[in-house]
Amino acid sequence: MDKVVDTPAAAVADIADGSSIAVGGFGVVGVPEFLIRAIKEQGAKDLEVISNNAGVDGRGLGLLLADHRLRRIIASYVGENKEFARQYLSGELEVELTPQGTLAEKMRAGGAGIPAFYTITGAGTQVADGGMPWKYDTEGNVVKESPAKDTRVFDTFGEEKEYVLEESLAPDYALVRAAVGDRHGNLVFHSSARNFNPPAAQSARITIAEVEKLVEPGEIDPDDVHVPGIFVHRVVELTPEQVADKPIEKRTVRTEPTAVEG
Repeated sequence: MDKVVDTPAAAVADIADGSSIAVGGFGVVGVPEFLIRAIKEQGAKDLEVISNNAGVDGRGLGLLLADHRLRRIIASYVGENKEFARQYLSGELEVELTPQGTLAEKMRAGGAGIPAFYTITGAGTQVADGGMPWKYDTEGNVVKESPAKDTRVFDTFGEEKEYVLEESLAPDYALVRAAVGDRHGNLVFHSSARNFNPPAAQSARITIAEVEKLVEPGEIDPDDVHVPGIFVHRVVELTPEQVADKPIEKRTVRTEPTAVEG
Protein backbone atom coordinates (compact mmCIF):
# COMPACT_ATOMS: atom_id res chain seq x y z
CA MET A 1 0.00 0.00 0.00
CA ASP A 2 2.96 2.36 0.37
CA LYS A 3 3.01 4.16 -3.00
CA VAL A 4 5.81 6.62 -2.25
CA VAL A 5 8.58 6.84 -4.86
CA ASP A 6 11.85 8.54 -3.94
CA THR A 7 12.26 10.92 -6.89
CA PRO A 8 10.31 12.35 -9.84
CA ALA A 9 12.81 10.62 -12.13
CA ALA A 10 12.00 7.21 -10.66
CA ALA A 11 8.27 7.93 -10.87
CA VAL A 12 8.30 8.60 -14.64
CA ALA A 13 11.05 6.17 -15.64
CA ASP A 14 8.72 3.77 -17.48
CA ILE A 15 6.90 6.39 -19.58
CA ALA A 16 7.65 5.28 -23.13
CA ASP A 17 7.73 7.09 -26.45
CA GLY A 18 4.23 7.55 -27.84
CA SER A 19 2.48 7.38 -24.45
CA SER A 20 -0.73 9.30 -23.77
CA ILE A 21 -0.60 11.46 -20.64
CA ALA A 22 -3.26 13.53 -18.86
CA VAL A 23 -1.71 16.50 -17.08
CA GLY A 24 -3.39 18.51 -14.32
CA GLY A 25 -3.18 22.25 -13.87
CA PHE A 26 -4.59 25.45 -15.30
CA GLY A 27 -2.12 28.05 -16.53
CA VAL A 28 0.63 27.80 -13.91
CA VAL A 29 -1.65 26.73 -11.03
CA GLY A 30 -1.58 23.10 -9.89
CA VAL A 31 0.88 22.05 -12.59
CA PRO A 32 3.00 18.93 -11.83
CA GLU A 33 6.10 20.91 -12.69
CA PHE A 34 8.73 18.49 -11.40
CA LEU A 35 7.22 15.38 -12.94
CA ILE A 36 7.19 17.23 -16.27
CA ARG A 37 10.84 18.23 -15.79
CA ALA A 38 11.65 14.60 -15.05
CA ILE A 39 10.07 13.53 -18.35
CA LYS A 40 12.17 16.17 -20.11
CA GLU A 41 15.31 14.64 -18.59
CA GLN A 42 14.08 11.09 -19.18
CA GLY A 43 13.69 11.67 -22.91
CA ALA A 44 10.26 10.26 -23.83
CA LYS A 45 8.98 11.73 -27.11
CA ASP A 46 6.05 11.58 -29.55
CA LEU A 47 3.73 12.07 -26.58
CA GLU A 48 0.00 12.70 -26.75
CA VAL A 49 -0.99 15.06 -23.93
CA ILE A 50 -4.43 15.78 -22.52
CA SER A 51 -4.42 19.09 -20.67
CA ASN A 52 -6.40 22.29 -20.36
CA ASN A 53 -3.55 24.07 -22.15
CA ALA A 54 0.14 23.62 -22.89
CA GLY A 55 1.44 25.67 -20.00
CA VAL A 56 3.50 28.80 -20.67
CA ASP A 57 6.78 29.35 -22.47
CA GLY A 58 9.59 27.91 -20.36
CA ARG A 59 7.49 26.15 -17.71
CA GLY A 60 5.32 23.08 -17.38
CA LEU A 61 4.38 21.51 -20.69
CA GLY A 62 6.10 24.45 -22.36
CA LEU A 63 9.38 22.67 -21.58
CA LEU A 64 8.33 19.59 -23.53
CA LEU A 65 6.97 21.72 -26.37
CA ALA A 66 10.28 23.54 -26.70
CA ASP A 67 12.03 20.19 -27.11
CA HIS A 68 9.47 19.03 -29.71
CA ARG A 69 8.50 16.09 -27.52
CA LEU A 70 4.74 16.45 -28.01
CA ARG A 71 3.11 14.93 -31.09
CA ARG A 72 -0.49 15.73 -30.24
CA ILE A 73 -2.41 17.63 -27.58
CA ILE A 74 -6.08 17.53 -26.62
CA ALA A 75 -6.78 20.91 -25.00
CA SER A 76 -9.40 23.57 -24.51
CA TYR A 77 -7.18 26.65 -24.54
CA VAL A 78 -4.19 27.59 -26.67
CA GLY A 79 -3.35 31.04 -25.34
CA GLU A 80 -0.36 32.23 -23.26
CA ASN A 81 2.13 30.01 -25.11
CA LYS A 82 3.65 31.44 -28.28
CA GLU A 83 5.57 28.27 -29.07
CA PHE A 84 2.38 26.22 -28.84
CA ALA A 85 0.65 28.49 -31.36
CA ARG A 86 3.70 28.50 -33.63
CA GLN A 87 4.02 24.71 -33.72
CA TYR A 88 0.30 24.26 -34.32
CA LEU A 89 0.08 26.78 -37.15
CA SER A 90 3.30 25.56 -38.79
CA GLY A 91 2.17 21.93 -38.89
CA GLU A 92 4.53 20.60 -36.23
CA LEU A 93 1.84 19.77 -33.66
CA GLU A 94 -1.61 18.19 -33.89
CA VAL A 95 -4.19 19.91 -31.70
CA GLU A 96 -7.70 18.71 -30.87
CA LEU A 97 -9.59 21.63 -29.33
CA THR A 98 -12.32 20.55 -26.92
CA PRO A 99 -14.76 22.64 -24.86
CA GLN A 100 -13.38 23.03 -21.35
CA GLY A 101 -16.21 21.38 -19.42
CA THR A 102 -16.40 18.60 -21.98
CA LEU A 103 -12.67 17.96 -21.60
CA ALA A 104 -13.01 17.61 -17.82
CA GLU A 105 -15.98 15.27 -18.21
CA LYS A 106 -14.22 13.15 -20.86
CA MET A 107 -11.48 12.45 -18.30
CA ARG A 108 -13.86 11.91 -15.39
CA ALA A 109 -16.01 9.54 -17.42
CA GLY A 110 -12.92 7.64 -18.59
CA GLY A 111 -11.97 7.02 -14.98
CA ALA A 112 -15.51 5.92 -14.15
CA GLY A 113 -15.54 3.34 -16.93
CA ILE A 114 -18.06 5.25 -19.04
CA PRO A 115 -16.96 4.98 -22.70
CA ALA A 116 -19.01 7.91 -24.01
CA PHE A 117 -21.72 10.38 -23.04
CA TYR A 118 -24.08 12.92 -24.59
CA THR A 119 -23.69 16.65 -23.92
CA ILE A 120 -25.44 19.72 -25.26
CA THR A 121 -22.12 21.59 -25.42
CA GLY A 122 -21.02 22.00 -29.02
CA ALA A 123 -24.34 21.06 -30.58
CA GLY A 124 -24.94 22.96 -33.81
CA THR A 125 -21.27 23.95 -34.13
CA GLN A 126 -18.13 22.52 -35.74
CA VAL A 127 -17.58 20.55 -32.55
CA ALA A 128 -20.48 18.35 -33.68
CA ASP A 129 -20.41 18.93 -37.43
CA GLY A 130 -16.68 18.34 -37.85
CA GLY A 131 -14.19 20.34 -39.87
CA MET A 132 -12.17 21.86 -37.04
CA PRO A 133 -8.48 21.96 -38.08
CA TRP A 134 -6.45 19.43 -36.14
CA LYS A 135 -3.26 19.70 -38.17
CA TYR A 136 -1.80 22.04 -40.76
CA ASP A 137 1.04 21.52 -43.20
CA THR A 138 3.99 23.88 -43.49
CA GLU A 139 2.08 25.98 -46.04
CA GLY A 140 -0.86 26.58 -43.72
CA ASN A 141 -3.22 24.12 -45.39
CA VAL A 142 -5.45 21.92 -43.24
CA VAL A 143 -4.32 18.30 -43.64
CA LYS A 144 -6.35 16.76 -40.81
CA GLU A 145 -9.66 17.91 -39.41
CA SER A 146 -12.15 16.75 -36.81
CA PRO A 147 -14.74 14.21 -37.92
CA ALA A 148 -18.47 14.70 -37.54
CA LYS A 149 -19.85 13.33 -34.26
CA ASP A 150 -23.00 11.39 -33.61
CA THR A 151 -25.88 13.53 -32.40
CA ARG A 152 -29.24 12.69 -30.90
CA VAL A 153 -32.30 14.65 -29.87
CA PHE A 154 -33.48 14.22 -26.28
CA ASP A 155 -36.52 15.62 -24.52
CA THR A 156 -35.17 17.53 -21.53
CA PHE A 157 -37.56 19.42 -19.25
CA GLY A 158 -40.25 19.26 -21.91
CA GLU A 159 -38.09 20.65 -24.72
CA GLU A 160 -36.38 18.69 -27.47
CA LYS A 161 -32.70 19.57 -27.86
CA GLU A 162 -29.80 18.15 -29.82
CA TYR A 163 -26.94 16.52 -27.93
CA VAL A 164 -23.47 15.50 -29.06
CA LEU A 165 -21.86 12.13 -28.34
CA GLU A 166 -18.41 12.59 -26.81
CA GLU A 167 -15.99 9.70 -26.32
CA SER A 168 -14.24 9.48 -22.97
CA LEU A 169 -10.49 9.66 -22.38
CA ALA A 170 -8.49 6.99 -20.57
CA PRO A 171 -4.77 7.74 -21.12
CA ASP A 172 -1.78 5.61 -20.21
CA TYR A 173 -0.57 7.99 -17.48
CA ALA A 174 -1.69 11.03 -15.50
CA LEU A 175 0.54 13.59 -13.81
CA VAL A 176 -0.97 15.72 -11.04
CA ARG A 177 0.12 18.01 -8.22
CA ALA A 178 -1.53 18.00 -4.80
CA ALA A 179 -1.09 20.07 -1.67
CA VAL A 180 -1.27 17.03 0.62
CA GLY A 181 -1.00 13.31 -0.01
CA ASP A 182 -0.53 10.23 2.11
CA ARG A 183 1.36 7.01 1.49
CA HIS A 184 -1.80 5.30 0.24
CA GLY A 185 -2.24 7.92 -2.50
CA ASN A 186 -5.15 9.89 -1.04
CA LEU A 187 -4.87 13.47 -2.32
CA VAL A 188 -6.02 16.93 -1.26
CA PHE A 189 -5.75 19.95 -3.57
CA HIS A 190 -5.50 23.57 -2.43
CA SER A 191 -8.00 26.14 -3.70
CA SER A 192 -7.81 26.72 -7.47
CA ALA A 193 -5.25 23.93 -7.90
CA ARG A 194 -8.31 21.72 -7.66
CA ASN A 195 -8.94 22.38 -11.33
CA PHE A 196 -8.16 19.63 -13.86
CA ASN A 197 -6.15 17.65 -11.34
CA PRO A 198 -8.98 15.44 -9.96
CA PRO A 199 -10.40 14.33 -13.35
CA ALA A 200 -6.90 13.82 -14.73
CA ALA A 201 -5.97 11.69 -11.70
CA GLN A 202 -9.10 9.57 -12.11
CA SER A 203 -8.71 8.99 -15.83
CA ALA A 204 -5.44 7.14 -16.30
CA ARG A 205 -4.16 3.60 -16.11
CA ILE A 206 -1.22 4.84 -13.98
CA THR A 207 -1.51 8.09 -12.00
CA ILE A 208 1.56 9.80 -10.57
CA ALA A 209 1.20 12.60 -8.01
CA GLU A 210 3.78 15.08 -6.76
CA VAL A 211 2.71 16.34 -3.33
CA GLU A 212 3.80 19.37 -1.36
CA LYS A 213 3.25 17.65 1.98
CA LEU A 214 3.39 13.91 2.63
CA VAL A 215 1.51 12.58 5.66
CA GLU A 216 0.86 9.17 7.14
CA PRO A 217 -2.32 7.19 6.36
CA GLY A 218 -5.16 8.34 8.61
CA GLU A 219 -3.92 11.91 8.98
CA ILE A 220 -6.23 13.17 6.22
CA ASP A 221 -9.87 13.32 7.28
CA PRO A 222 -11.80 11.11 4.85
CA ASP A 223 -14.23 13.99 4.24
CA ASP A 224 -11.30 16.13 3.03
CA VAL A 225 -10.04 13.69 0.38
CA HIS A 226 -10.51 15.01 -3.15
CA VAL A 227 -9.06 11.98 -4.96
CA PRO A 228 -9.07 8.58 -3.21
CA GLY A 229 -5.90 6.54 -3.25
CA ILE A 230 -7.50 3.84 -5.42
CA PHE A 231 -6.89 6.15 -8.39
CA VAL A 232 -3.25 6.92 -7.52
CA HIS A 233 -0.32 4.59 -8.11
CA ARG A 234 2.80 6.62 -7.28
CA VAL A 235 3.43 9.52 -4.90
CA VAL A 236 6.49 11.78 -4.88
CA GLU A 237 7.17 14.18 -2.02
CA LEU A 238 8.58 17.53 -3.12
CA THR A 239 11.41 19.28 -1.31
CA PRO A 240 10.76 22.64 0.44
CA GLU A 241 12.66 24.36 -2.39
CA GLN A 242 10.47 22.70 -5.00
CA VAL A 243 7.30 23.60 -3.11
CA ALA A 244 8.39 27.26 -3.01
CA ASP A 245 8.97 27.37 -6.77
CA LYS A 246 5.60 28.86 -7.72
CA PRO A 247 5.52 31.47 -10.47
CA ILE A 248 3.00 34.23 -11.03
CA GLU A 249 1.58 33.94 -14.53
CA LYS A 250 0.68 37.61 -14.91
CA ARG A 251 1.95 40.07 -12.35
CA THR A 252 -0.33 43.08 -12.02
CA VAL A 253 0.67 45.95 -9.75
CA ARG A 254 -0.92 49.28 -8.94
CA THR A 255 1.06 52.50 -9.22
CA GLU A 256 1.10 54.33 -5.90
CA PRO A 257 -0.81 57.64 -6.20
CA THR A 258 1.29 60.75 -5.95
CA ALA A 259 0.53 63.49 -3.48
CA VAL A 260 -1.53 66.34 -4.91
CA GLU A 261 -1.27 69.83 -3.45
CA GLY A 262 -4.36 70.89 -1.61
